[in-house]
Amino acid sequence: MACDEVWLIRHGETEWSRDGRHTSTTDLPLTEDGEAVATGLRDRLDDDQFSLVLTSPRRRARETARLAGHPEAEVDPDLAEWDYGDLEGETTPEIRTTYPGWTIWSGPVPGGETADDVSVRLDRVVARCRAAEGRVLVFGHGHSLRALAARWLELPVTDGRHLRLDTATVSVLAWERETPVVQRWNS
Repeated sequence: MACDEVWLIRHGETEWSRDGRHTSTTDLPLTEDGEAVATGLRDRLDDDQFSLVLTSPRRRARETARLAGHPEAEVDPDLAEWDYGDLEGETTPEIRTTYPGWTIWSGPVPGGETADDVSVRLDRVVARCRAAEGRVLVFGHGHSLRALAARWLELPVTDGRHLRLDTATVSVLAWERETPVVQRWNS
């Protein structure tokens, strides 16, 4: 157990995150507000040293990393948002007209990823974080970071449904002795 903590940063606001549209592969820029809040993260991260800094390949995450003072963040394709497939760009109420009661955690995702698919790739990220020395910093997305936290806790990826995650927030995964824990969430 070399890694002390994993800091998770959800990207800043985009038009679609603001409007509740599921955004995975659509590569949207940050809004003006999203840029301002991402820049403000710099102060929260200034005093912390990270041995490994990773980001999703999506523009919104890479831009958040840059504005937060980490332009050197290494792109890791495994940090991409859950692939919503044919549901890309739709809101949950729109999706529920076809799939009543739908959630990403339990519903069908035609043309997209299953929970098992997401679990496989996020397990690789967890293993990479645990192998790093000291602190790790990760820039990513709402559903994938919630799923990553569940896998850190050694829970099914679908248990990420219990962890709300707003844009441009800081969360910290850590250890209590040898048990993986959530140290801070959605702050």
